[in-house]
Amino acid sequence: MDFPNDLSIKIFADGADRNGMLEMYKKPFIKGLTTNPTLMRKAGIDNYADFAQDILSIITDKPISFEVFSDDFDEMYRQAKLIAGWADNVYVKIPVSNTKGESSIELVRTLAADGIKLNVTAMMTLEQVKQVSIALKDAPSAYVSVFAGRIADTGRDPIPDMTEAVKILKDFPHLELIWASPRELLNIFQANAINCHIITVTNDILKKLKLYKKDLDTFSLDTVKMFYDDAKNAGYSL
Repeated sequence: MDFPNDLSIKIFADGADRNGMLEMYKKPFIKGLTTNPTLMRKAGIDNYADFAQDILSIITDKPISFEVFSDDFDEMYRQAKLIAGWADNVYVKIPVSNTKGESSIELVRTLAADGIKLNVTAMMTLEQVKQVSIALKDAPSAYVSVFAGRIADTGRDPIPDMTEAVKILKDFPHLELIWASPRELLNIFQANAINCHIITVTNDILKKLKLYKKDLDTFSLDTVKMFYDDAKNAGYSL
């Protein structure tokens, strides 16, 4: 799997499968990793702390984000402090609000002032980006994670807002914008074109890098062969 050499964007592997995470960690073009409780649940993780500390015993030289999972801001604060203490390369993921729609801005501001490296997640609006960026002004380093893929799921083009988000963060050089939840390989190149700092990518999408600049006539023929072989192997007849 080769990564295009002309891209400046940083690729973070997104997942919770231990073998997959360690496989991606070994790739030189993978600059960091992220996970979340939903991915961990899908992967069958039953002990959050044990899983995280096992991963962190191996991944020591690339940033990795782990998320709090409380709906109460005081408990989020406690969890964030605990998670941040696991390793120096840990970024703590804080959702932009709780499930009641109450803003996490004050918590973000407090944790930033405490020197905690944060990844503020689940954002989809420019107003959220503006508020979070200001709240992170005292952070040592932080990620501003905008779910561009989910914006696209609503039928909206995420590129104009992601482009504007890049401009907003220019006033905060210690912050990096994440293009989160991409849906296809093309998103990597779209994010790179607008100078987005980071894109989080699942293993399924990363595996498509083998298709990078593949000859389209060849790709067309491969597709025809796939249809033919599948029909033949299924034993279809008319």
